[in-house]
Amino acid sequence: MSDVSVLLERIDAEFSALEGKIKRAQDEKVQEHQERQTRLAKFKEEMDTLPDVWRPRLEALMKRFGDHAKVAPRLESTSRAVTMDFESELARIRLRLSATTDQDIRNLILTYDLEILPALMQFDAYQQAQWPVDALDREAIGDWIDDRLVSFVKTYLSLHENEYYLKEHMVRDPVAGVRFPKYAAAATVDVGGTTYYFIGDETRREFEAQQESGTGHA
Repeated sequence: MSDVSVLLERIDAEFSALEGKIKRAQDEKVQEHQERQTRLAKFKEEMDTLPDVWRPRLEALMKRFGDHAKVAPRLESTSRAVTMDFESELARIRLRLSATTDQDIRNLILTYDLEILPALMQFDAYQQAQWPVDALDREAIGDWIDDRLVSFVKTYLSLHENEYYLKEHMVRDPVAGVRFPKYAAAATVDVGGTTYYFIGDETRREFEAQQESGTGHA
């Protein structure tokens, strides 16, 4: 029969082993926390400069739209997302670009969200891409944003050619006799409280001449 002291030594060894595992686990968690805080600081630093990549692109987009759409951009308070509302008679259009990170703060995640209401056609509504926080490729990020903005422009233009959206927005040139989208009118004339739409200045002038001669449509 073995000595009880040997048994106690074996039991103490098990407790010591457990304490060692707990200590190692604690050290690992502390190390993980410190590393995470370092990555978080790096991520915040990158976020301070990331708007320098997307802001000039969004400003260029708004400038190009010019009179084609009334753009009401809104920069969210976090400065990590931008939302742009596009006014249109055909639909409510909202474009959102946002930047976030994963739970471990290892990757920058960019998200493209496009909302069109009512949704009467298929379109690219959602895209997401990511890059390592410690090795951000700003050129690649810029290219990705460029591709998303071009995709948006294509969607916006196709919406204004879509028969389902245009159904309630078609007008008729009283001189040429052709129907076309109201937004494409080159000129308008108000007569007796009625607005007439014209496909070009030539038909408008002919219409006005008819009005003056008393042979017009009004």
